[in-house]
Amino acid sequence: MITSRDNERLRLVRKLHERRWREKLGLFFVEGEDAVAAATAAPVDLLRAGEDVEPRLLAEVATAPHPPRVIGVYRRADLPEWAPRPAALALWRLADPGNVGTLIRTADAFGAAVCLSDRCADPTSPKALRACAGSIWRVPLGAWEEGPEASNSLLQATLRVALVAHGGVPLPSLDLSGPVTFLLGAEREGLPTTVERDVDATIPIAGAESLNVAAAGAIALYEWRRSSD
Repeated sequence: MITSRDNERLRLVRKLHERRWREKLGLFFVEGEDAVAAATAAPVDLLRAGEDVEPRLLAEVATAPHPPRVIGVYRRADLPEWAPRPAALALWRLADPGNVGTLIRTADAFGAAVCLSDRCADPTSPKALRACAGSIWRVPLGAWEEGPEASNSLLQATLRVALVAHGGVPLPSLDLSGPVTFLLGAEREGLPTTVERDVDATIPIAGAESLNVAAAGAIALYEWRRSSD
């Protein structure tokens, strides 16, 4: 039973609060019994309140609003490898981990993949993992690379649809029956004009200036699924 907050296992979890340590060590942690149950890989470490560690000490290293009964540490290398799917969400510099996690969960619901540009929030951050509700174990994640040297298959999509708040063609008017990648920019800056795309599309709305980026991604994938059926 761990009774000291200086224990090495607890110190590792504290380190993994920071992105630089997650990237350096290739590890991340999930909190709660449901999150651990959703994992498709064996944990590097498993800390259970009352069995492996005193509950108060586990609560101290947790980030969840309510202290979890279990924390699991996992390898980033055990997450799904990049593989193309008929639809993908490409996220351009989304800084909010909650939006990133929600879009991963949305991609999971519709059988899509996700690509992330540089300066996106880390999908293995605690907040992103809570928002994705285990979907990170089922969704292929790739790097969004621009230009002729891009190595993944994102640019091979038959249609690259940039979702813009205003001025695009109405999304329901597009033929989305084939493979498609929806390009989503950060909520304030949007997509730069230099980002390669085939068409700008706008989701028709009334009464609000724009949609949350996670809501826009969900509507886009729904339209794609509806067109494909």
